[in-house]
Amino acid sequence: MATSLADPPARAAGKDPAAPSAPPPAGADGLGAQPRVCAKCGAPMASGQDWCFQCGAGAPGSLDTHAHRWRSGAAVLSAVALLIAGAAVAAYAALSKSNAKPRPALAALAQAPAAATSPPAAATPPTGSVTPPPTTPKLGAPSVKPPVPLPKPPKVPRTTAAPKPAATTAPSTTGATTTPAAGQKTPAGTGGTNTTQKQPTALLLDTNAASTYNPYAYPASNFGDPSLAIDGEKSTAWTALVDPAVAPKMAEGLVIDLKTAQKVSALALTSAKPGMTVQVYGATGSAPPASITDPAWAPLSRLVVDDKRYQRIPLGHSKQAFRFVALWISKAPASAVGRPRAPGHVKVNELELFPAR
Repeated sequence: MATSLADPPARAAGKDPAAPSAPPPAGADGLGAQPRVCAKCGAPMASGQDWCFQCGAGAPGSLDTHAHRWRSGAAVLSAVALLIAGAAVAAYAALSKSNAKPRPALAALAQAPAAATSPPAAATPPTGSVTPPPTTPKLGAPSVKPPVPLPKPPKVPRTTAAPKPAATTAPSTTGATTTPAAGQKTPAGTGGTNTTQKQPTALLLDTNAASTYNPYAYPASNFGDPSLAIDGEKSTAWTALVDPAVAPKMAEGLVIDLKTAQKVSALALTSAKPGMTVQVYGATGSAPPASITDPAWAPLSRLVVDDKRYQRIPLGHSKQAFRFVALWISKAPASAVGRPRAPGHVKVNELELFPAR
């Protein structure tokens, strides 16, 4: 009873256990998969077929669908290869450039055999000749640089300026020397002005034209030979003793007799002991005035300190003629004072008179 009321499990589920099972879907290859067809032309494709035999299109999942992936990888590999090749070329160029210049020590060693085996250099061609072009050295032979041409010498003018004649002084017949020649400057310290004009020639004096002017009657032994002051020799001199009792004061001098009245413009004094204080006077008449204070003496110059070996003293009254010209010494230089037991002397090595123009 109980069993008749209950349904079997299959019937309870709505299924007849005696009914056969449903067949698999059509075209299922026994595995339940859908048949493969070409996505482009719709032709059937077998399992495992990657390309359509009708149109050549790739099946889904074949290599054709992943073409963009391997192409991107190939592009990356190509770019890397190009970068590596560029770096290699740059490194090769840098090595080639650095090897082009040898080191100084290696360059010296490389040039030493060349210098030893090279032939002697040819003589330098004369100025103005054409230097031959350098010959091309043979392969394997050391290269020899052509000689560097010497610079051209400066052009020398064909005409040269004539040298100026040197100024000379010609001795006069009485032993007096002439003035500096034209273009020669007057010696410094003479009291005159430097000029390039021609100076007049010194007056010709007789050998006995000079005498000692001693108005205060000092002993004759105090004086030297006055003719030595006009002999034209500067190594000889007229001397006058310096009295230690009144030194450095003095009161004597030299007088020149021109024999006839003449106009004078300057007196030149040469002394080996410069430093005397002198003054020049002029007078006319038949004899020199007896005293330097006599009004017959006309002062021709101011008091002058003879501080140079050669002193040219310009004279006034150049338009008046005088027969006698006196060089009056009023003070001795300190170097000529001396001592009581060894008194000093003043010296007049040369005395010249110049005429007025």
